[in-house]
Amino acid sequence: MTREEITDGRNLRSIATKKRLLEASKELFYENGFEKTTITQIIKRAGTGYGTAYVYFKGKDEILTSLIEDVMQEFLDMANTPFAPATKQEAKTLIHKQVLLFLNMANENHQIMKVFSEAIGLSSTVDSKWNEIRETNIHYITRDITYSQSQGLARTDLQANLVARFWFFANENYQWEVVHKKNTASIEKIAKTLTDMYVDGLYIM
Repeated sequence: MTREEITDGRNLRSIATKKRLLEASKELFYENGFEKTTITQIIKRAGTGYGTAYVYFKGKDEILTSLIEDVMQEFLDMANTPFAPATKQEAKTLIHKQVLLFLNMANENHQIMKVFSEAIGLSSTVDSKWNEIRETNIHYITRDITYSQSQGLARTDLQANLVARFWFFANENYQWEVVHKKNTASIEKIAKTLTDMYVDGLYIM
């Protein structure tokens, strides 16, 4: 067996072990929630040794952030979509689409998002990850508002970053309501209401 074959075999085993840990963690998080799940339970469910598990993750906090990364990247990709409206109506259409995507992503991934929501208040690692996502989204929103102001579409008497923070927090609150099934209104209705209030308050006729 060549050195390359040995290396490839080790890499494949490493990938398989990490996958087992992630799958076991997801199952336990869904069954027990974040707080009641322990790293010992995860290791036993995955069928790996303690030493092996800690090669890949420092603890359950890091495992959860790894599980949520793909979802979070979807949120960031959505926030970073091109935004160059020529009219208020065009801006409203684009913003409504973004809000719908944001809320639908939360709904489609509600199981892992529910675990993530619980962990935000319990883990500094998870809290830090969500703050990173929040600030990146706010950065993109600020950029879009600044563009609209520069084009004479949006009010310039309002500070772009402050408006962006307000807008993200409004969406975030409804996101968690969708995740926890605490709002009886449809996602479409929520998205339209949010968009109308935001655009009509910020954009010029």
